[in-house]
Amino acid sequence: MNVDTISDFLAEQRDNTIDELQGHVLEFETLWERKLWHELTNNLIEFFNHPRSAPQRLQFYKVFILKFADRINQLKLVDLALKAATQCRDNNERLAFMQSVATRVDKENSQDAHVFALIAVARVKLDLEDLPGARKDLDKAESILDKFDSVETIVHSSFYHAQADYYQAKQDFGAYYKNALLYLACIDVKNLPYEERRHRAHDLAIAALVSASIYNFGELLLHPILDALKEREEDKWLRDLVFAFNKGDLVQYDLLANQIQAHPLLAAHSNKLREKIYLAALTEAVFRRPPHDRAMSFDTIASETKVKPHEIEHLIMKALSLGLLRGTIDQVDEVAHINWVQPKVLDMTQIDNMRSRLKEWDSSVEQLGNWIEKVGQDVWAA
Repeated sequence: MNVDTISDFLAEQRDNTIDELQGHVLEFETLWERKLWHELTNNLIEFFNHPRSAPQRLQFYKVFILKFADRINQLKLVDLALKAATQCRDNNERLAFMQSVATRVDKENSQDAHVFALIAVARVKLDLEDLPGARKDLDKAESILDKFDSVETIVHSSFYHAQADYYQAKQDFGAYYKNALLYLACIDVKNLPYEERRHRAHDLAIAALVSASIYNFGELLLHPILDALKEREEDKWLRDLVFAFNKGDLVQYDLLANQIQAHPLLAAHSNKLREKIYLAALTEAVFRRPPHDRAMSFDTIASETKVKPHEIEHLIMKALSLGLLRGTIDQVDEVAHINWVQPKVLDMTQIDNMRSRLKEWDSSVEQLGNWIEKVGQDVWAA
């Protein structure tokens, strides 16, 4: 576009702007002439946030904003660039655009903005399926982030969001789970659109189930994102499955077998899922027992976990190696002596079981006290 002056450009843009936004464009010229950069930046952000401004954003950035780009907050400059980038013709144009932005803000006093732009570049590379390129940019961003004492939440949230998407593309479910939860910790989940909450809850649940490193679902079960799976009937089974794994509910697991087999990713990991539910059943069986009664025979474990007798020893050793249990195995007598079980989030049934155990403990302490009082009456009297 050929324009002689900023005024000509703004006048032309005002003529092409809907009535609702014309006031913003008029204000741009006033603030520009008065060199009120902070107020101008905030006004531009408000303008760019309006959905109807989309067709004009890229031109505004290239023709107007770049005239004073070095005078404004560089993090906000990148934010404006990101909104303008949505109007690029394709991902290749968007990549070149965001790389130029990243280069522009790569200065000593604007490294937070540089990281923000690098993350945006990595996200475009993910869209282009350039995973090695995305990894390189994310590693560079992380190395700079590690040097900061503090940084704006928007930078951290965008980093963890991009990290989660990268690991999901790599099918590294444990790393995806960790970074997705870190991303959610940086934002207000209630501000996410329902469909995004629903997809995120689904992906987190699947990652937790199929990951080879996740055996404790407490952080997910306590997170409000999981409530998104309660709103549609077709999603509820997945939420029920996560809760079934948390308490080692083999009956519920078998009831959901059809849904598991109908889900391609779960079906592909069916053997791993079966092992995880057996481990969950084992830890739950131990947890239900009072600490003084955790010497369990292999036969008892087999009956409570539905595991074949010849596989019991391997199951216990697996639980011990994963840190789910601590104890020893008596291979001669086929007895497992368990002295610790990994803490977990409890549902109401489990809490009620704990309540019953506490009542039993209280009763046994009272009986002991009565016995000591009876046996030692002469001592007390003396």
